[in-house]
Amino acid sequence: MESSPIEVSVDAGVATVFINRPERKNALSVAAANGLVDAWERIEADETVRVSILTSADCGIFSAGLDLKEAAEIARTDGEDILGKMRDPFNETMRGCRKPIIAAMTGSLMAGGMMLALNCDLRVGLKGTKVGITEVKLGRGSPWVAPALWMLPQPILMEIVLTGDLMSIERLHDFGFTNYLEDTPDLVRERARDLARRIATAAPLSVLAAKGSVRATMNLGCAGGLEEGKRLHQFVYASQDAIEGPRAFAEKRAPVWRGR
Repeated sequence: MESSPIEVSVDAGVATVFINRPERKNALSVAAANGLVDAWERIEADETVRVSILTSADCGIFSAGLDLKEAAEIARTDGEDILGKMRDPFNETMRGCRKPIIAAMTGSLMAGGMMLALNCDLRVGLKGTKVGITEVKLGRGSPWVAPALWMLPQPILMEIVLTGDLMSIERLHDFGFTNYLEDTPDLVRERARDLARRIATAAPLSVLAAKGSVRATMNLGCAGGLEEGKRLHQFVYASQDAIEGPRAFAEKRAPVWRGR
């Protein structure tokens, strides 16, 4: 039995969440799915973490989504669907995380792997890989796909969800789905680490409010998002960091953020 399908490490304000199931194409077993919930809860509670990277073991697949072999076994032995054994099958804990999440996608991704990517704020992909939402080929579903409407044109998304076919990541990159494409898995992770370092050195309250404002606009629409954005930034403008930033700029030095 696998002991740690999900590994979490923290360094210099950057948390790395690592899916370690290469023998199953980094598919989400019950243990892996629940381990991801634990990871996001830990990251949200850890005040030293400012940004996270989600990546996985190198096997050509970032994540194949649901572990279909385990799903079949659970249905056979317990007579229930595998989602019933997962604490948060649609990754709402991840989506609710206030801190930015960067996907370092070191292989192809499909189904639940795409769900994980959609819940990230920045995405770095690997050239030559494929992306898809394959549920219609398997009799499953993708109720988590709604955020993709803010990341891909509607006709392209419809083609993906209705056919279940895989598309090249280069095609989706042309539509803005990924921030960067790299040549090797190591370069994918290095690009993600560079983005994370840049975010981790920014004013922490401003980063949280910036992500919250964008997400609020996705959830509430433009007018509602603007109002929620103003509410989220009230604490930022009233903070010591709002004074420290201009002061450091005037004094030509690096700011010392206090996060309050």
